[in-house]
Amino acid sequence: MVSSCISGGLHNTKVKCSLWNRNNFLPLNLFEQFQRIANAYFLFLLILQLIPQISSLAWFTTVVPLVLVLAVSGVKDAIDDFDLSCRLKDEKWMNVQVGDIIRLENNNFVTADLLLLSSSEPHSLTYIETAELDGETNLKVKQALTVTAELGEDLQKLTEFNGEVKCEAPNNKLDKFTGTLTLRGEKYALDNEKMLLRGCIIRNTEWCFGLVIYAGPDTKLMQNSGKTTFKRTSIDRLMNVLVLLIFAFLALMCLILAIGNGIWEYDKGYYFQVYLPWAEGVNSASYSGFLMFWSYVIILNTVVPISLYVSVEIIRLGNSFYIDWDRKMYYPPKDTPAQARTTTLNEELGQIKYIFSDKTGTLTQNIMCFNKCSIHGKSYGDVYDMSGQRIEINEKTEKVDFSYNQLADPKFAFYDHSLVEAVKLGDIQTHRFFRLLSLCHTVMPEEKKEGNLVYQAQSPDEGALVTAARNFGFVFRARTPETITVVEMGETKVYKLLAILDFNNVRKRMSVIVRSPEGDLTLYCKGADTILYELLHSSCDSLKEETTEHLNEFAGEGLRTLVVAYKNLDEEYFQDWIRRHHEASTALEGREDKLSELYEEIEKDLMLLGATAIEDKLQDGVPQTIETLARASIKIWVLTGDKQETAMNISYSCNLLNDDMDDVFVIEERVTYLFYFHKVVLIKHKFLYKPLILFWIFFSFRDARKKMKPESFLDSDEINIQFEKSSKKPKVLPDEQANGVYGLVITGHSLAYGLEENLELELVRTACMCKVVICCRVTPLQKAQVVELVKKYKKAVTLAIGDGANDVSMIKTAHIGVGISGQEGMQAVLSSDFSFAQFRYLQRLLLVHGRWSYIRMCKFLKYFFYKNFAFTLVHFWYGFFSGFSAQTVYDEWFITLYNLVYTSLPVLGMSLFDQDVDDRWSLLFPQLYVPGQQNLYFNKTVFVKCMFQGIYSSLILFFIPYGAMYNTVRSDGKAIADYQSFALMVQTCLLIVVSVQICLDTSYWTVVNQFFIWGSLSVYFAITFTMYSDGMYMIFTASFPFVGTARNTLSQPNVWLAIFLSITLCVLPVVGFRFLKTQLRPTPSDKVRKYLIKPEILQQHLRRLRRTSTRRSGYAFAHQHGFGALIMSGRNMRPKSPFATTGTFSPNIRKCSEKPLVGQGTRT
Repeated sequence: MVSSCISGGLHNTKVKCSLWNRNNFLPLNLFEQFQRIANAYFLFLLILQLIPQISSLAWFTTVVPLVLVLAVSGVKDAIDDFDLSCRLKDEKWMNVQVGDIIRLENNNFVTADLLLLSSSEPHSLTYIETAELDGETNLKVKQALTVTAELGEDLQKLTEFNGEVKCEAPNNKLDKFTGTLTLRGEKYALDNEKMLLRGCIIRNTEWCFGLVIYAGPDTKLMQNSGKTTFKRTSIDRLMNVLVLLIFAFLALMCLILAIGNGIWEYDKGYYFQVYLPWAEGVNSASYSGFLMFWSYVIILNTVVPISLYVSVEIIRLGNSFYIDWDRKMYYPPKDTPAQARTTTLNEELGQIKYIFSDKTGTLTQNIMCFNKCSIHGKSYGDVYDMSGQRIEINEKTEKVDFSYNQLADPKFAFYDHSLVEAVKLGDIQTHRFFRLLSLCHTVMPEEKKEGNLVYQAQSPDEGALVTAARNFGFVFRARTPETITVVEMGETKVYKLLAILDFNNVRKRMSVIVRSPEGDLTLYCKGADTILYELLHSSCDSLKEETTEHLNEFAGEGLRTLVVAYKNLDEEYFQDWIRRHHEASTALEGREDKLSELYEEIEKDLMLLGATAIEDKLQDGVPQTIETLARASIKIWVLTGDKQETAMNISYSCNLLNDDMDDVFVIEERVTYLFYFHKVVLIKHKFLYKPLILFWIFFSFRDARKKMKPESFLDSDEINIQFEKSSKKPKVLPDEQANGVYGLVITGHSLAYGLEENLELELVRTACMCKVVICCRVTPLQKAQVVELVKKYKKAVTLAIGDGANDVSMIKTAHIGVGISGQEGMQAVLSSDFSFAQFRYLQRLLLVHGRWSYIRMCKFLKYFFYKNFAFTLVHFWYGFFSGFSAQTVYDEWFITLYNLVYTSLPVLGMSLFDQDVDDRWSLLFPQLYVPGQQNLYFNKTVFVKCMFQGIYSSLILFFIPYGAMYNTVRSDGKAIADYQSFALMVQTCLLIVVSVQICLDTSYWTVVNQFFIWGSLSVYFAITFTMYSDGMYMIFTASFPFVGTARNTLSQPNVWLAIFLSITLCVLPVVGFRFLKTQLRPTPSDKVRKYLIKPEILQQHLRRLRRTSTRRSGYAFAHQHGFGALIMSGRNMRPKSPFATTGTFSPNIRKCSEKPLVGQGTRT
């Protein structure tokens, strides 16, 4: 029996990522849709049309389009939400509950927070990979309580296990857990070292059992994931504001016409009732004006046509298909196409200002490769031709043949044959170099079949170095707490392991002391060059200079470097040192300080061997993509759970940071500087610690900002003035330009303080001035908080991209979330808005699809508002000539078909196919993206221009036909000045004018565009002549009263002359304005089109990206501090050593029953 007591409710493991379900879809979706002000407005219109006293149109003219819009949007939202929902493929985990005992096997995902009970490893250790939690792929160790480790895999004992766990309520702290286990009357303390969290992967452990503590949304990973929200684009939000402005404009027009009607009825209509009696119930001019107000609301409602929203959804859907169908974003190795998982955010992709990116698995492949090395002053790794010229390594370059070494790793690739020759020739320094790499590490070997070695490394760098030594003939074969077995050039040697001088963040190095089979005592050391160079013997000065040149060369290529050195030890001195080491390691006080002093003492006068260069493989095209996005004025922030050293190394590798920057600010707590003060004063006054840290970080931000922009501290600074005023309105920071190019690196603990309310403004001001921001050691929740901070203070569109479950929170928080289907599972993809397989596709998603979608949507909205203002305002002018009687100008059939048939397809054609420049030029000139960030193509100013253009066109479209028709007769002397002829002439002018306007707006002509425009005009004339024919009048007399109007009116030359004059007057100002604007203030697109696709310009922009960094990175140790002590204690060793201590070896053969669970757990 197992019971678990947790404050708060308990949940199962079913995780909810969708917005709604079958039961609540209809009410919630309608609620979301009616948040669009226009939809609510049309519902109000429908209610008005049900009142016969004020309605001049049938009720179905509004209800049918409204239902159509709601239905189309609802179906699309349902499809999008279905794509976003988290569908667990195996239902077994959905049935797991708190208190269940779970069996996991090697490489299984942990999908609930478990208390580790027992495992197959000695002392119930379990190795896990936490890439989904913190981005690190180095192994971490968890250990079960001794009292539960005795359970082993005995199902009977596990079934009879009767304990009670009391623990803290579910929270988002990944690094903390507090609880107690009560078993057989005894209490045992529980902490994070005994927990397996959801998102981890079991590694190097055959099996383990765990007790479910938190499940489903209560797990720490899901507590960090944030809520799924309905995302709206900035254009959607702007349209809500514009609709309000249009309503105000509509109300003003209706008020003017209603007042006019009241005055006209009072002055003339009252005395004219014999001919035009007032409607039933109308007994005064003022009441007539009141009714006319609502009648005109119905007639003029087309300033916001309901078809607008249907068209918007169709355009978004079409542009989403382009992303799905783009072969240039398809990744063949994994058969993964790009996918638009939502169809409502396309145009937002063209406005991104800030990108928040994960590191591991997003920028990098997280594969470490031994690339080059320097041994005793000679550099290895480059390949030269017969003339001595260095050649570039590619797939066709001949690899080194390691077939002579039966224990070599077949996946290892090296191209410089001279290094193998040096090893075969027995070069002493080369042998010593690789011997060091095979001995100085904390790697654990596993060999289930003879010769099939698998290394489990705490640091991926160490795995790469040990694998390199293995291939060059120095094979690390096995270890015990006291020995290391190495096969050196086919001969097995057993070294006695006497001490491991462990790594920590201050030392930035590690050493081992071993005794060879010949009895020689040697210290081998590897670490950061800046540290080890201070520890070298003076005789190494010349070699140090040569090695430094090689290090600079390696770093310039973005490789991660470290220096290796050794020291032969005197037996008598070592015995005295090891005695003092034992005393220090068992001291009760100051243990760390004493051990550190002893390490410093023995690690002196080292002899330099050389240096290694490891490539942390970036994903293909990452540096080029980052450079392209930077040229598009997009700022990139890297938010990673990895350590500072590693994050900075990758940033230099992919050209985020480089030596051309004026400065890179590092914001950290600097606890080491405050340590002495902390010991002396803060022990008694601990409450002073946090204020001191806040003070330090605050002034670190201010010092950085002062260097970047000193004038930002002046009282006259715009932002300082803005924030001095007390206001409840949210304050938005304008963009501030620094006086150079800067980068910012901030650690997770410092970020936690920076995100507090009194420091967040200083943080965001300083960070947003920098070109690049690197946040390391951050939790998933902090990632979301950083994104939210930028959204709060900057009027900018944000995008978050990641590949793991630890990125879900920021993906959900950002305006746009992009998931990469990488090695860390599919959780990020399931929560994203767009997904693809490689980071490099991001530039095409933004600079091509995003920019096109934004431009198309802006052109669509400008044209749509223009054509409907021109269409509707003709009614307004006509009111002054019709006694303000709410009579329509156009035929009712024209009103019905204008937006649905006559003008719908041409604007859709433009909005789906238009391109200002093609995709190649969009990528070659990233500056084309900037107008979208600044929202230049559609904003309130552009809308007002469209409105004035529509007003001007409506004046021309009304008064030119009115003047042409006034007292006009046909060529045969018959009158033509009737209402029906005037209506036909106005609507014909209108349709031709808006068709010419869309021709002017179209930049990229296709057969579809031509067909839609000419086809729409043809359909108009065909329908007009049909509806106004004698036959239709005879069949439907009441519905088609304009009998004969088309053939009588459109056969007159003066009518066509008036139509031509109207078109000219409407279009000529637009053509003139655009010509002058192109000449005087050209847009980026105008400038690019002038190049006319010249080949020499293409060559000029297709320049190859070169790394500019000369920074040497310290060795990126990633294993846990204290892992060396764990190895020396033997607690992680198996009971039997797989190898003998002689010159021969026997393979590690283990008989074990394996139960394949295919990535899932079984339940006991």
